[in-house]
Amino acid sequence: MCKLIGYTLFWIAIGMLFMMVISNIWIGLILIAIFIISGYFLFDCK
Repeated sequence: MCKLIGYTLFWIAIGMLFMMVISNIWIGLILIAIFIISGYFLFDCK
């Protein structure tokens, strides 16, 4: 569980750095929606 939390926090930090580079709120929101939906489907695949 500790490795999963560390992995998640690492990629959250990478995402925050990426959003600082983009600095466009609409593109950021679209990317967030795409990644949440694709992440849900990839996590729930059987």
